[in-house]
Amino acid sequence: MQKSTDRFLTTHTGSLPRPEDLIRIMYAKEEGVPVEPHALAEQIKAAVAEVVRKQAAAGVDLINDGEMSKPSYATYIKDRLDGFGGTGNTFVYQDLADFPRLEKRVFGDPGRSRRKTPACNAPIAVRDKAAPQTDADNLKSALLGVKAAGGFMSAASPGVVSLFFRNDYYKGFESYIYAIADAMRHEYETVAKAGFVLQIDCPDLGMGRHIQYADLDLPAFRKRIQLHIEALNHAVKNIPAEQLRMHLCWGNYEGPHHRDVPLADIVDIVFSAKPSAISLEAANPRHAHEYTLFETVKLPDGKTLIPGVIESKSNFIEHPELIAQRIGRYAKLVGRENVIAGSDCGYGTWVGQAAVDPDVVFAKLAAMAEGARIATKQFWK
Repeated sequence: MQKSTDRFLTTHTGSLPRPEDLIRIMYAKEEGVPVEPHALAEQIKAAVAEVVRKQAAAGVDLINDGEMSKPSYATYIKDRLDGFGGTGNTFVYQDLADFPRLEKRVFGDPGRSRRKTPACNAPIAVRDKAAPQTDADNLKSALLGVKAAGGFMSAASPGVVSLFFRNDYYKGFESYIYAIADAMRHEYETVAKAGFVLQIDCPDLGMGRHIQYADLDLPAFRKRIQLHIEALNHAVKNIPAEQLRMHLCWGNYEGPHHRDVPLADIVDIVFSAKPSAISLEAANPRHAHEYTLFETVKLPDGKTLIPGVIESKSNFIEHPELIAQRIGRYAKLVGRENVIAGSDCGYGTWVGQAAVDPDVVFAKLAAMAEGARIATKQFWK
């Protein structure tokens, strides 16, 4: 994990706004319209180069490809793995179900409404071995032209794949999630061998409570996500912890989130995961208060926190002084060297998602960089 001994570094969660021409062609691909592969590949490569340039210009230190090649952070696996050809999944978000008019609006999002989540109906295996290497090559090429402290790439966790893609083939859940873990290992190790930090996206550990496991009580939920962590650790067993980070999320949608499981109820299980750094929502109104948890919970040795200091569903550009205060809250509790500033969640979670204006996204990232500079002056004198 890239760390600094003299300043606060900045990063983000992974997904960033895609250019309009790429959105159109990816919409077509998702809807089954024939797309010329070379043309799509060239558009993705150009989009990666541009999004890397924009991150660097905004002052982001730890940069990625913005997930330009993926229709979403999780559902892309249907294009890379065999075994997913069943009927589409349906989702009930407990918090949105309490507010039906809002639920209708959220699920009407053009990106969300186009997502494809075919159930697992056959043995899972790697189909497209080249895709992760192509992603890594695109990011490597783009990073040559900018100044950055390091690069990272994100991938879906076994648990979040199990959330979005219903199991209609394997006899039990444990065999299902381990089959996912074994198949995803190729992508994980490809990213690591390319020299990048691998971010494993794990919204199943938070969001899963009010979607996938809404019918379970808390002890049963904790037992199930412990299995998610065990499958994840199995999948990344050949990758050093220092080359891994994970993202904890309660769902990147503009909902009430009053059904979110508290961080205090899952933090011990989250810390049992192998990745050395944990990215978590810490700016939105439902979770901003949870920094106080670290007044009583000790950050394990070797772990780093990446708290979200800018929110991912609002067009407000956070004031750099507020960002510095948010960074400082964590630095005082877990140590300045154990904090990297990040975003709550992604800004392009689905192709076509536009909760935050693309230009505002990079203004928010620039504000984060300025806030990190302010906090650095306060903590490194």
